[in-house]
Amino acid sequence: MQGSNSPNGSPPNNNFDTAAKSSRMQRFLQGVEWLGNLLPHPVILFVWMSVLLLLLSAVMSYFGVSVIDPRPEGTSGRSADGMIEVVNLLNGEGLARIVENLVTNFTGFVPLGTVLVALLGVGIAEHSGMISAALRGLVMNAPKKMVTFTIVFAGIMSNTAAELGYVVLIPLAAVIFHSLGRHPLAGLAAAFAGVSGGYSANLLLGTVDPLLSGITQEAARIIDPTYTVGAEANWYFMIASTFLISGLGYFVTEKIVEPSLGEYNPKDADDVSVLETQIEKVSSVEKKGLLWAGISMLIFCLLLAWTVVPADGILRNAETGLVSGSPFLKGIVVFIFVFFALPGYIYGKITGSIKNNQDVVDAMSNAMSSLSIYIVLVFFAAQFTAFFKWSNLGSVMAVSGATFLSDVGLTGPLLLVGFILICGLVNLMLGSASAQWAVTAPIFVPMLMLTGYAPEMIQAAYRIGDSSTNIITPMMSYFGLILAVAMRYKKDTGVGTLMAMMLPYSMAFLIGWTILFSVWVFVLGLPVGPGAETYYPAQ
Repeated sequence: MQGSNSPNGSPPNNNFDTAAKSSRMQRFLQGVEWLGNLLPHPVILFVWMSVLLLLLSAVMSYFGVSVIDPRPEGTSGRSADGMIEVVNLLNGEGLARIVENLVTNFTGFVPLGTVLVALLGVGIAEHSGMISAALRGLVMNAPKKMVTFTIVFAGIMSNTAAELGYVVLIPLAAVIFHSLGRHPLAGLAAAFAGVSGGYSANLLLGTVDPLLSGITQEAARIIDPTYTVGAEANWYFMIASTFLISGLGYFVTEKIVEPSLGEYNPKDADDVSVLETQIEKVSSVEKKGLLWAGISMLIFCLLLAWTVVPADGILRNAETGLVSGSPFLKGIVVFIFVFFALPGYIYGKITGSIKNNQDVVDAMSNAMSSLSIYIVLVFFAAQFTAFFKWSNLGSVMAVSGATFLSDVGLTGPLLLVGFILICGLVNLMLGSASAQWAVTAPIFVPMLMLTGYAPEMIQAAYRIGDSSTNIITPMMSYFGLILAVAMRYKKDTGVGTLMAMMLPYSMAFLIGWTILFSVWVFVLGLPVGPGAETYYPAQ
């Protein structure tokens, strides 16, 4: 028969090609998982990197490694001879500095205090049940045609409450999809994409904003000792990103992931009782609590606007009269605390989840206890960051890297796209956003500052690469939890299965988000946040 390539004249069988492609993808994903498993825990990783950094400082200082300081004469921190030399931290003076500053490196690490304060407020709102009720109400009351979009959007918004999206929304999304006669894993995937793939996007400032901005500020001060980066540094861009990621998540779920899953077979469930799970509707008391919590949020926002919007607002910059550099922006973490604590308390009092002051204290205490591993991580990350700065290795690497980029002519959008891709690849091996940024920021922030870009814009680019690949790396701390939920509905689900299901989201987010970033920054010339600069020095 014409058009047939098979020996017997029958139509060619594409199953072999499909199987081969699937096999190659599985091998790739297994390779990523294997490489990731070779890495130690982030805490141990920081210990080894700190030791390596100390050894490098001694060796490179012995050989007199140095570079010309590109900063103009008179700049704070610039040596008289205009050279940046590697400082030995393993001699007597270096060891004395390490011992004397070990504690203050930790207590003075900017992200530590800001995250702790912000999470105190979020802890009250989470403990009271306000955030959980708001997520359930948002998703369950959405029109059927908007369920997918709403789930992705709710996943993004859940990031203001740390891990709540992983624990509450993702299992809830699977139940909702099954109740609608749709594949439960499609609902799980949509929620996972929003919670983890859209980790950095949000309409509100959450705990991740002060965390990353503090690390960025420390890295920027390798070049400019007085540079400050506020928690609001990427707010404008992340608001726009929320709608982009929600739209992309909706499209990938509806057009790619759910059709590829096919019709759900209840026999695939590991435990059929999971299919009988009922969605807990928002009760009348919870609705009343949400109403008054919302009213308190509105009143607080109006009062805050009264101090900032008028030209003579008391929280504006007293010298310039602008919002940029104002007490409002410098103290944004305080307002994040109040924004969650006040409505959370009101909600709790109305619903009865908060009965007395002891419940409020317990809520904040529980929030702090959830940060135990983060505090341990910060201790070693703070030492690594301090050693990097003292040794001048960060400055030497930044100047050398910037010179190389200039020599090869790699500038503009292409440079930032490359940086985003590097961050995405690193994230496959080091799934913690704070751990990864603490490692890479001291290298890339100074380097890209010397090529003419501001730390705020560099941080926004980092967040794209970091978030986009969260959903395809087993190194992400909640990956095992998501896998366990998926296996309840389809018992033969494996790591590769989950990674392959989430790969279309990762690719769509990475490409779409990078395009938005390039247009936002290089075409429209918009700032990524209030008072944030695009170029360094400011133009």
